[in-house]
Amino acid sequence: MEGREEDVRVGANKFPERQPIGTSAQSDKDYKEPPPAPLLEPGELASWSFWRAGIAEFIATFLFLYITVLTVMGVKRAPNMCASVGIQGIAWAFGGMIFALVYCTAGISGGHINPAVTFGLFLARKLSLTRAVYYIVMQCLGAICGAGVVKGFQPKQYQALGGGANTVAPGYTKGSGLGAEIIGTFVLVYTVFSATDAKRNARDSHVPILAPLPIGFAVFLVHLATIPITGTGINPARSLGAAIIFNKDNAWDDHWVFWVGPFIGAALAALYHVIVIRAIPFKSRS
Repeated sequence: MEGREEDVRVGANKFPERQPIGTSAQSDKDYKEPPPAPLLEPGELASWSFWRAGIAEFIATFLFLYITVLTVMGVKRAPNMCASVGIQGIAWAFGGMIFALVYCTAGISGGHINPAVTFGLFLARKLSLTRAVYYIVMQCLGAICGAGVVKGFQPKQYQALGGGANTVAPGYTKGSGLGAEIIGTFVLVYTVFSATDAKRNARDSHVPILAPLPIGFAVFLVHLATIPITGTGINPARSLGAAIIFNKDNAWDDHWVFWVGPFIGAALAALYHVIVIRAIPFKSRS
């Protein structure tokens, strides 16, 4: 009997104790929290990697506006939705371009392509204020140039078809549009944090490869939900570029919605990730 009991104990020791389901993300055995980025980092200005990251953001946002604004105009030009790719096609154009561009630029700049994403990551101390401001400026310039090239190809159609500018749709209040932008941007930035979480990367080697997919899919889903309300901004650079090149009163009347909403949504997503998902303030106390 003693021999059998000893065999049972030895056999049991062959298998490590399992964690309760859903608690693996709470293990710190394979991960060390990186230090927060400094608020100001002037030394970055002397690095070529800093400048090329901004160029990558410029080119990515330029291509993003070029493809998506052309898609929006193609849908508006059609006699009816069935004669074009429709709302689903617009959503796929935005989501698909984000998927492709994040994949292409993630290793250079992080693949933000959106001032709201940059703002959220800055609040979470993932990058310095120096880099955040530089990224936002380059994103806005890229968006302006992308929309400008579309208008250069077809100036009359561009003005007649609205130029892809974001406005709050008739029948909705500015408050409704603001709420849609806040929630839509929260979904996007929350997905960005989850898909690029360094702790998940340390535990699951496949996460960095798959990161662009959920981010692009989040953009696709948010567009399906909010195109009828605001045309879907969730990206202040996208809204600014189209508004500047279109430059009509209706494009500017609600323009504040497409800056305030995304920045609030990004801030909420950053707070949720830092305080609830990662519980960083509580770890620093212990």
